[in-house]
Amino acid sequence: MLSLAGAYWRGDENKQMLQRIYGTAFTKQSELDEYIHMLEEAKKRDHRKLGKELGLFAIHDEGPGFPFFYPKGMILRNILEDYWREVHRKAGYDEIKTPIILNEALWHQSGHWDHYKENMYFTKIDEEDYAVKPMNCPGAMLVYKDGMHSYRDLPLRLGELGLVHRHELSGALHGLMRVRCFTQDDAHIFMTKDQITDEVLGVVN
Repeated sequence: MLSLAGAYWRGDENKQMLQRIYGTAFTKQSELDEYIHMLEEAKKRDHRKLGKELGLFAIHDEGPGFPFFYPKGMILRNILEDYWREVHRKAGYDEIKTPIILNEALWHQSGHWDHYKENMYFTKIDEEDYAVKPMNCPGAMLVYKDGMHSYRDLPLRLGELGLVHRHELSGALHGLMRVRCFTQDDAHIFMTKDQITDEVLGVVN
C-alpha cells in the first residue's frame, strides 16, 4: 500500500466522496527493495523541496497554485526560453504573443465555453464579460485571421510561450506539476493539405 486519498465521483465535488487506494506489487523481494530505495532517493530530489532550498520558486498562501519565480529560478527559466527560441527559429517559426484576457464571445465561438468553462476564470471590463485564457488557440486564430494569406505564404508556423490560467481543484495542486497558471510551449501551423505530412514530421523531429 502506498497511500490513500479522497476522490469525488467523476471529479464532481457535489457528488459522493470515494476512497482512492494507491498500491503496487512485485514478483521478488529484490524488486520491492529497489523500488523502496528509488522512492527514498526521489524524496531527496522532490522539486518542491529543491525549489525552496535553492531559492528557485515558491508558492505562497496568497496565491495557491500560482508560482512565484525567484531570481535564480528566472535564470534557469530564461536559459530554457532562449533555447526554445533558438530551436523554433531554426525550424522556421515566427514568435507571437497574445493577450491573457479576451472577450467572452470568443470563448463561445471557440467552444471552450461549452466544454471548459468550469476550469476558466472570468472578469468584467467596461460592463462586458471577459475570460482569462486557459489555452492559446483562439488568440493564434485571431492573429492568422487578421490578414489575407496566399497559399504561397504557407506553411505559416506561429510559436508562442503563452501564459494560461486554469482553475484546478485545490486538492489537485502539486508544486510546479499541477498549477493554476503556467506558460505553455504552444504553436499553431497553418498549411495546405499536401503539406500536412511534412509538417507533422517536422513537429515530431
